[in-house]
Amino acid sequence: MNLFDETCFECSKVITQKYSTSFSTGIRAFDKKFRYPVYAIYGFVRYADEIVDTFYDHNQRELIDDFQAETFKAIDRGISTNPVLQSFQQVVNQYGVEKDLIEAFLRSMRMDLDKTAYSDDGYKTYIYGSAEVVGLMCLRVFCENDPALYEKLVPKARSLGSAFQKINFLRDIKSDYEDRGRTYFPEVDFTNFTEEDKRLIEADIKKDFDDALEGIKQLPKGSRLGVYVAYVYYLQLFKKISATSACTIIEKRIRVSDTQKLGLYLKARLHRKLNFI
Repeated sequence: MNLFDETCFECSKVITQKYSTSFSTGIRAFDKKFRYPVYAIYGFVRYADEIVDTFYDHNQRELIDDFQAETFKAIDRGISTNPVLQSFQQVVNQYGVEKDLIEAFLRSMRMDLDKTAYSDDGYKTYIYGSAEVVGLMCLRVFCENDPALYEKLVPKARSLGSAFQKINFLRDIKSDYEDRGRTYFPEVDFTNFTEEDKRLIEADIKKDFDDALEGIKQLPKGSRLGVYVAYVYYLQLFKKISATSACTIIEKRIRVSDTQKLGLYLKARLHRKLNFI
């Protein structure tokens, strides 16, 4: 790898470390060959999400349109002077990440510029584009151009991405609803969020988690522990949210402490050594 490429991947690594300690720790559990590609994917999706979530003093639609145009130009050319797009296009071209996954992701980002409430169909479309396709991009990397394995694990990867996103929605209800005016869960009134509303959402998440775990166990060994670490982090967050009342999660963002994350990481490594996963 030449100096320019390595520098670009390091930029994506820094972005990941700055924005998510959880994913950064999980990525360290991957075989070395998978780390830069996953950093590249995370850096790309993080910056797109940043455009629609924080750049309120600018023309966000114009920015996301430009970002998309620059992304596909980088992929088609096989090079970009933007370090995030340079590392991302290399991963896309090396592992055969489909353009329709990238388009679906950017479509969901645009939905955040327009939509404040979702129907059931819109909710599913948003989750697919904002989370499930990110898991599928990573799955392309983990399968290393093995199409049969990829197709086999697609439903499981989608379930994991869906679980993660729904937990994010529950965790971030306060900021999404109060600061951004967004309500992702269909037909849920957050001025009267009930325990039954919360229970139904949690039952849906549990089904996704159960399905996803079966897929994690079938991943190639070099990627299995890293994905499992992310899984156990989110499972712990889910357990904390499940143990918290509906009125509390409306008012308070639930999180897993860094100390707990370290313990979960060590426990995940032990499970891998004992062949539990």
